[in-house]
Amino acid sequence: MACAQVGGPPRLLPAHRFGLEVVQEGEATTFRRADLRFAYVPGLGWTPPLEAGLPPPEGGRLPLEVVRAAGLVEAPEAGVRYSADGRRLRLVLDLPAPPAELPTAELGPYPRRLELRLPYFLPGLEEVRPSGVELDFRYEKEGTWLTLTAPPGRFYRYRAFGLRDPSRYVLDVYYLEPEREEEVALGFRYRELWVWAPEPVRMYTLQALPDRWHMEPVGRPGERRVLPEMAPGALALLNGGYFDGRTATPIGLWVRGGVPLSFPYGRSTLFWEGGSVFAGRAQFAAWVELPDGRRVQVGLNLARARYTAHTLPGPVGRVGEGVHLVQGERVVATLPAPAELPEGHWALSFPLSEPLARTGERIRLLVRLEPAVSYALEAGPLLIQSGANVFSPTAEPFRDRAPVEAVAAQSAVAWTQDGALTFIVTEPMRPEALARVLQEMGFWGAIRMDGGGSAQLWVRGQLKNPNGGPLGPRPVVSGLALYPR
Repeated sequence: MACAQVGGPPRLLPAHRFGLEVVQEGEATTFRRADLRFAYVPGLGWTPPLEAGLPPPEGGRLPLEVVRAAGLVEAPEAGVRYSADGRRLRLVLDLPAPPAELPTAELGPYPRRLELRLPYFLPGLEEVRPSGVELDFRYEKEGTWLTLTAPPGRFYRYRAFGLRDPSRYVLDVYYLEPEREEEVALGFRYRELWVWAPEPVRMYTLQALPDRWHMEPVGRPGERRVLPEMAPGALALLNGGYFDGRTATPIGLWVRGGVPLSFPYGRSTLFWEGGSVFAGRAQFAAWVELPDGRRVQVGLNLARARYTAHTLPGPVGRVGEGVHLVQGERVVATLPAPAELPEGHWALSFPLSEPLARTGERIRLLVRLEPAVSYALEAGPLLIQSGANVFSPTAEPFRDRAPVEAVAAQSAVAWTQDGALTFIVTEPMRPEALARVLQEMGFWGAIRMDGGGSAQLWVRGQLKNPNGGPLGPRPVVSGLALYPR
């Protein structure tokens, strides 16, 4: 964003900014409007009611001393700074005292032309040169009228607020692309809209009415693909949950057709059965069946216990423990912890003095899940539950804090109490702001899916949100496919 620190107020100001007409009458230059008339004569100076010795004009421009002496302004003067880019003009007024009564709400939208009255004399506006927007203004006795005209095809939103120590007034004027809305199938509507977060953020959504949709998780563990390749016939596709970038292993629960493709990691999960959708932590119990037929209850991934099963590649176990590496149902190695769990294996960590099997023996991992649904996909964090904003950065286990703290493109599934479903992708924003926005929009429930470069919404084979570099959209491991019922 281009920034500019406007210098001191200009010495001369255009007379037309005060509503004055400039008339040349012989050698005299007369400035007039319905309620006022004064003139300057070279060699004699100003005529009454002004003092003759005040600085002379230059063409149609008046010195500040004359402006004040003629009573053209009585409002307090404020300094002006600004910054601008292709979407926003920010004006910062440096005030002589705490802010007077000024508009401070987030307002809009407005058509291409926006007028605001600010109760300050702002001669520094003469130096403001924003690109992409037409700025006009006029000075009155009580303040300054500001008029902005957006580029063709844009509309306005604006936000204003006061600051203290030192006293400032900030006006952000956004000239934005229009919102969009279209029906893409019976009961399915695509929308692009602006939300405040606190900057305007573009949100891309696909809404499905209750009883109109059927959703399936798509993809394959261990394989990264572009979303449309996973489900070519889907009406809409949204990226799914998290995965290990090196091995393409899903991080967390993934159930398709009642069959677990991946076991719980410990974060919130999206569950659905028919037209009913909800989210929360998966409840589960896990056991290891030993060579002699005994079953020993174990923890799973982040839900550690005395014996813990691990299903995600990477370091597993803690100092003081041993680790059985298992491929399929056969123990292929027993190592001191921490040990590296390779792709295609699972592991069982145990107290060093209490191994449960020997290398070469067979052990089985058994998991019972609750709730027993046909479809589930773990992601998180949970954003909205029963209409309440439940986002909490510390409530779910994220070693990498980016998914819960960073400004990044967001992806979410949201639903209403009557079963309407919405796929959502946004421009970069914080998850905390997304939760607030979704609550304000009236959703009954919402969960964040993987974000950043993975955040993608496809509708009828077309990527709707800006995403991807020179190689195109990012391949992912899992996705959610939406079909008409």
